[in-house]
Amino acid sequence: MKTLLTILLALLGAPVFAKPPLIFAAASLQESMNAAADAWAAKGHERPVISFAGSSTLARQIAAGAPADIFVSADEEWMDDVAKKGLIRPATRRSFLTNRIVLIAPAGSKQALRIARNFPLLRALGDGKLAMADTEAVPAGKYGKAALTALGVWTAVAPHVARADNVRAALLLVDRGAAPFGIVYATDAKAAPGVRVVDVFPANSHPPITYPIAAIAASQNPEAEGFRRFLLSQSGRAIFVRYGFGTR
Repeated sequence: MKTLLTILLALLGAPVFAKPPLIFAAASLQESMNAAADAWAAKGHERPVISFAGSSTLARQIAAGAPADIFVSADEEWMDDVAKKGLIRPATRRSFLTNRIVLIAPAGSKQALRIARNFPLLRALGDGKLAMADTEAVPAGKYGKAALTALGVWTAVAPHVARADNVRAALLLVDRGAAPFGIVYATDAKAAPGVRVVDVFPANSHPPITYPIAAIAASQNPEAEGFRRFLLSQSGRAIFVRYGFGTR
């Protein structure tokens, strides 16, 4: 009995290893969020596990019960969606990053276009496709569709769009030369040496691009809240700025 008590006391005194937080983050955050996770781990914390996908996919997974601790969306709409279902802690929601959308081409392309009302995008495409994230669900695709609509060219180019599951998949189509043009975030273009920015879409041609973050209501991981606060801190935001994001 005394031996058993000794063992139990020893077990109670043993260190408890924290489970790493699970972060659901928009695909466009791959490099920056991984850098932030590395910086957090360098402070002696457990490195978060990060799942990247289109914001729509992540929101649906959260609604289906996926065990995420933090959600970072590439637009307010998908964060609103999980909020309306009571799946986040409203007090933890912050919109902390901004971005731009750009028209890209393969790095070796000589195509030149100036984005303006009724600009000749269809003619420039020729027999090729315009690579975009899903224009009905994925934020980057929705922003791109809104911009092309405002500029008067969406109806003409819509049949020529190659729709991808997320913005990084659209980027890859252009990077590999499978599409002569694509619409992605400025930060995506910066991360891919195989593409170049043809032009930047006017900010007033689409809704503001903001990235909200929030804690998932069902999360029981104390490390997750620490990481969320780190991302919102001055040093955390500085990491995203290095990768081309704006902050707010």
